[in-house]
Amino acid sequence: MTTPEHDALTDRVTAGPGGAMTVQVGVITGDLTVTTTDRGDGTAGVVIHYTGAEEHYDLEGGPVRIPPGGIDAFHRVVLDAVRAGGAAQMPGTAPRP
Repeated sequence: MTTPEHDALTDRVTAGPGGAMTVQVGVITGDLTVTTTDRGDGTAGVVIHYTGAEEHYDLEGGPVRIPPGGIDAFHRVVLDAVRAGGAAQMPGTAPRP
C-alpha cells in the first residue's frame, strides 16, 4: 500500500465526486497518485497527480502542521479526504472562498 521514501508516503486513490482541489489547476478527478511529505520543519506538504502523468500539483491548503499521530496517520487522512471528493483540500484547512 504505502511506500516510504525519505519521509514521503505515496498511494494511488480514486477521487470521490468533486475530486481534489489543487493550487495550480483547480479540481482534478479520477485515478490519482497522492504523495505526502514530511518537510522536516514540523509541516507536511501534499502533491497530487493523475496516475501515470508527470505533472504534479500541490493540494490546496498546504503546508500544514503534522498532527500528533505523525505523518503516517496524516497521510491516511489525506487519502480519505481525496476519496471523499468534494474539492478535497489539506485536512485541517478551511475551504477557499
